Amino acid sequence: MEKTVMPMTRRLAGFIAGYNAGGIPSVVYEHAKVAFLDWLGVTLGGKEDPLVKKLIAYSELMGGNEQATILGYGVKKSLEQAALINGSASHALDFDDTLEASLGHPSVTLFPSLLALAEWQGRSGIDFLTAYVIGLKAAAVIGACAGLPHYMSGSHATATIGHLASAAASARLLELDEQQTLFALGIAGTQAAGLKRVFGTMCKPLHAGRASQAGLTAALLAKEGFTSAEDILEGPHGFFAVLKGEVKEAVLESLGKTWDIEKLAQKYHASCHATHSPIEAAVWLVETHRIKARDLREIKVFVSQLALDAAGKLAPTSGLEGKFSIPYCVVNAILRRDTGMTAFTDEKVRDAEVAEYMKKVKLELDDGLGGLEARVVLVDNGGEEYVKTWDILKDIPDLETKKRKIGDKFSDLCRAVLGDTKTRKLRDQVVSLEKLDAMPRIIEQI
Repeated sequence: MEKTVMPMTRRLAGFIAGYNAGGIPSVVYEHAKVAFLDWLGVTLGGKEDPLVKKLIAYSELMGGNEQATILGYGVKKSLEQAALINGSASHALDFDDTLEASLGHPSVTLFPSLLALAEWQGRSGIDFLTAYVIGLKAAAVIGACAGLPHYMSGSHATATIGHLASAAASARLLELDEQQTLFALGIAGTQAAGLKRVFGTMCKPLHAGRASQAGLTAALLAKEGFTSAEDILEGPHGFFAVLKGEVKEAVLESLGKTWDIEKLAQKYHASCHATHSPIEAAVWLVETHRIKARDLREIKVFVSQLALDAAGKLAPTSGLEGKFSIPYCVVNAILRRDTGMTAFTDEKVRDAEVAEYMKKVKLELDDGLGGLEARVVLVDNGGEEYVKTWDILKDIPDLETKKRKIGDKFSDLCRAVLGDTKTRKLRDQVVSLEKLDAMPRIIEQI
């Protein structure tokens, strides 16, 4: 007798609603706490971005119940507005994590909706972390099935897959049953949108906030009995059919067995992740071979089509555009070694010396390179070439190294906002988050 295969969307809904949290290894929760600490840091670091203030002004225009806190401002807005604003703020610096399987930045679509819900409902730290882990796995599975064709078609997967990820995580925290979760995925899936055309504008971070907000809305509607298609992923005219992708049984088999969270790549440069391999390769070359910037005749950077599409701006004119310019990021790293927030101001991107050195950069496609891999060739004035290949997604630190590096990054981002004492207390609370009885206690520290 032929085995009946459960449709993908229902299978995913069953996992989201029914998986026993006791089966999640303790090390997965350790990774989740690192991810949350990183997310808090980049959110508070991005609070002063102009787009955040515009969204707050918009929320004041719209009104609504005071249900969840806007981080760094100490004011409450509606659940949806909090998810939108905190989600957008957390992606404003482009300093947030990436997961290759999900084709984008998962945490900026998951934590904003979950934190809003957890604060509103007074949920525990372990419930919050569990919902994140489940949502992240859902994002990884959907992203792996969508594959590069989805991303290369022009869809910004942080936005499209982020809608579904946020719905999955929110459904888990709201304790929706399988059928309600199925509808939550359907409600989120039919809203899924986001175009890479807007990279370098305020709309890219808006994608993260909007995805988080829409997923939260989807789960809340599903809880009230709102219906949608039950096969939003695999069905005719569904997500995969329209936005590209296919059901992959091997990927679905990983549900409840592997968690992908150890593959989260946190950022240590405040720019598009497609700029990181070129930055690392270039810095490695100049430091290893002790090459002076003035001795460089040519800088050749070879990348994949994906990287070109994401960060191929050749003549950025603003700090925001600079984050999506491999030539600027490489030259900036060689000249200044500062690749944090302060490197991406309008003034620094327009600097005359940088502009002159950017003329030496040749950014080229290499079809033999995949994902975020890059090859950098530095040519000195004597014609000698120095070559280095780097793949930032294969250079993910171990857990203990992540804890140290993200702890330092968090402190650097938060001190100016919270001061030393509050920053230290907040970091300590996140370290033991699974023991926290109510998430509003975290908000009290911000």
